[in-house]
Amino acid sequence: MRNLSRRDGASSLEVVVWALCSGGSRGVRWVALTGVVFACLAARAGTDPPAGMSTAINVRAEDLVSQPPAANWISYNGDYSGRRYSSLAEINPGNLAGLRTEWVFHARDSKRLEVTPLVVNGMMLVTAANDAFALDARTGRMVWHHSWPISEGLIDDASGHINRGVAVWRDRVYMEADNAHLLCMDARSGNLIWDVPYADWNKNYGATSAPLAVKDKILVGTSGGDDGVRGFVAAYDALTGKLAWRFWTIPAPGEFGSESWPGKLYLHGGGTTWMPGTYDPQLNTIYWGTSNPAPDFEGGVRPGDDLYTDCVLALDPDTGKLKWYFQFTPHDLFDFDAVETPILIDAVYQGEARKLLVEANRNGYVYVLDRTDGKFLSATRFVEKLNWAKEIDSHGRPVRTGVEPTADGTRICPGFAGATNWFAPSYSESTRLVYFMALEACENFFFKPQPFQEGQGYYSTGAKRIPSEGSQKVLVAFSLDTGSIAWKYPQAGGGRSSAGTMATAGGLVFFGDDAGSFEAVEAQSGKALWHFNTGQDISASPMSYAVGGRQYVAIAAGSDVFSFALP
Repeated sequence: MRNLSRRDGASSLEVVVWALCSGGSRGVRWVALTGVVFACLAARAGTDPPAGMSTAINVRAEDLVSQPPAANWISYNGDYSGRRYSSLAEINPGNLAGLRTEWVFHARDSKRLEVTPLVVNGMMLVTAANDAFALDARTGRMVWHHSWPISEGLIDDASGHINRGVAVWRDRVYMEADNAHLLCMDARSGNLIWDVPYADWNKNYGATSAPLAVKDKILVGTSGGDDGVRGFVAAYDALTGKLAWRFWTIPAPGEFGSESWPGKLYLHGGGTTWMPGTYDPQLNTIYWGTSNPAPDFEGGVRPGDDLYTDCVLALDPDTGKLKWYFQFTPHDLFDFDAVETPILIDAVYQGEARKLLVEANRNGYVYVLDRTDGKFLSATRFVEKLNWAKEIDSHGRPVRTGVEPTADGTRICPGFAGATNWFAPSYSESTRLVYFMALEACENFFFKPQPFQEGQGYYSTGAKRIPSEGSQKVLVAFSLDTGSIAWKYPQAGGGRSSAGTMATAGGLVFFGDDAGSFEAVEAQSGKALWHFNTGQDISASPMSYAVGGRQYVAIAAGSDVFSFALP
């Protein structure tokens, strides 16, 4: 009860009683508060909170498929398309100068937030490590807080206890804990309903993603692609937590693609699914990216293309069956994960109306595919520093230059962090431009054989920065109409940020820049218009929402969540 805060228009007592009594049909609850005992009858679904508080969360099937997002931002990318395009237009170039900080929420015990907040009916949901918070989206005041213990003994990314957010379905909130447990919580109180461990047979697994709610299932993946685990996408019944299906991204012996994985290497082949995918309700198809193969830099032990690593997978959400796949970097030797968001766009492309999938990939090319069948349409290079491939051929396969990691080190571009990465891209319906952050960098890649060991990374050595070479982040706009780069906005900074983008109907692109500022540019031209210095590194992507007809934009920076609005 100490984590329940007073809300505007409601007394502290009302807030506590409402939050505790609206947690589902569990009969009578007795709550002792400052010496007074209250009998709380179980709240009916949809029971109104005290005056001034948001209405109860109840995300229906029709809410999940609606797009683009407006007042509510109910999934990691705002809607299933991955476009991160907000239809809100109150904030625009004409009044942007008046945008100001409305509130700041500090998440304790967290050094770096990578969360994208969700907002449903004025309630914001954020995560920090294994903690979930419900906030009043107008004021930042905490309504409830659910804490899950930090796990010990994790390695690599999971050991940083990174968490990128939650999924919401009906009146429930779902979160992946750092040790690959799926938690189901009551959206009105934060009470835990159930938890399911979904990758406990190899201790090198972890989880850093936000889940994705599709129909009546919650989809999850894991981290650990550099650590010798076998990747998968799994779907759990949203009501009961029962496993519905699991698609393994590394084929078992005898399955299609298994020739790359001799012996028991398939059990440690990587191909993890550590970012949420996107979904087309009309085609009833999920699009989910997979990570690099393992060991990262030793290709001799995994001959061939190494399916299904560095792929986008088209899956049936009802059964988990594979419809098609497209591999961006066959036989990857450079850690070029393909977990970047696959953006779903319906548009006329090269004179023909198509259902497109667009992905700015870590390997330095932005791809356009037909998402009905995975047909390759085009690939456009978006960074200057790129020496691993000469081009992408007419079938979508890279024409390699032959550079690869060596014992003494080989200069390879892009570097280990990739030409782009997991941070969110966006797409504007009005400009027909795709926006994403790119990194111009090269590094020396080293190779040394290494056996798999539980509790250790499985890189077969790694990459190092080249002291004589700098790196730079760049905001890139890619035009679907021309198939070329429309403009670039170079960043000031050390090239180490992991901040993403969001486009709005107000003609703006919001993003976290490389100098610790939350920034906005004109969507059509890339002209710089506004910035706010957070004083912290930004490793998250922005979103927008509205309460009472007023538009807000929010982003996590450092260990804080900032929300902005016009006066």
